[in-house]
Amino acid sequence: MSNIPAFKSREVVGILKHEGFIELRQVGSHLHLYHPIKKLRATVPMHAKDLKRKTLASIFHQANISLKDRHKRKR
Repeated sequence: MSNIPAFKSREVVGILKHEGFIELRQVGSHLHLYHPIKKLRATVPMHAKDLKRKTLASIFHQANISLKDRHKRKR
């Protein structure tokens, strides 16, 4: 998992919105997104630093998005 590039929270939110997710609500520093067709939810912590790789993997798992595809596009 060390080959995964670093992402900022805003970049991840942009990816999720591009995939069809919409903002549901924000509670504290966590933004909750929802995909109306696939009925999926994803939670993104909105911090200024890069997201940890395990957190990033968890977000993409929640959203049912392949991390390998995102890794290739980020390069």
